[in-house]
Amino acid sequence: MSDPVASATPPKATLWEDFIDIFYQPADVFERRRNGQFGAALLVISVLSGVLYLALQNGLAPIFDAEASRATAAMVAKNPELNAEQLAAGQNVMEKFGVVFFVLGTPFAIFISAAVLWLVSKLFDAKQSFATMMMIATYANFPRLLELVINAVQGLMLAPESITSRFSVSLGIARFLDPDTINPVLLAVIGSLDIFSIWVTVLLGVGLYATGLIQKSGAAIAAAMVWAVSLIPALFGAIQQS
Repeated sequence: MSDPVASATPPKATLWEDFIDIFYQPADVFERRRNGQFGAALLVISVLSGVLYLALQNGLAPIFDAEASRATAAMVAKNPELNAEQLAAGQNVMEKFGVVFFVLGTPFAIFISAAVLWLVSKLFDAKQSFATMMMIATYANFPRLLELVINAVQGLMLAPESITSRFSVSLGIARFLDPDTINPVLLAVIGSLDIFSIWVTVLLGVGLYATGLIQKSGAAIAAAMVWAVSLIPALFGAIQQS
């Protein structure tokens, strides 16, 4: 006998309703898009990421500058032979291609998240297709757009000297820590426990469960595993820094 939840006809809604509902009734969005309809949503979130980056540059600049300063200090500490011109050239490249990073980096990050979600969900006998996982990962990342706006607002309102890293605007415990005195590995872990990272992780779990082919406990564990895997790049960088 087929699963009644999986075989039922999903309720219909417009794409714009999805973008609103994902913030307050996400289960409905995942249920009606469980057939793997993610293309339009992925295009929208990618384009909006680039548009917001360009529109909010004044607010985001202090955050990027703080991160660039920290990265530069770390590079100089490891490579004293680097001169100011070389460092400036690297920073200019990052500034010029920042919007490209946001437009292309967003779908790439979503693809990786979907791939990991699809793999770890197999441990719990999930039957969702990869397209469904892409749909879940795409909609689960929409709160990142709100995070971008909130960070930019803080960048405009906070004193420049109070922004020493990206964690200075984080809505988590890392906001209250000094990135120059705490162990980089510990900071990477704590820094990933902010409101938006947790929000995205919860949405991944809701998406797995709402599509009707995995138990609630398995969905929660699978989502947590995706969060853990997403830490790997940050941990790798932190280990190199330490």
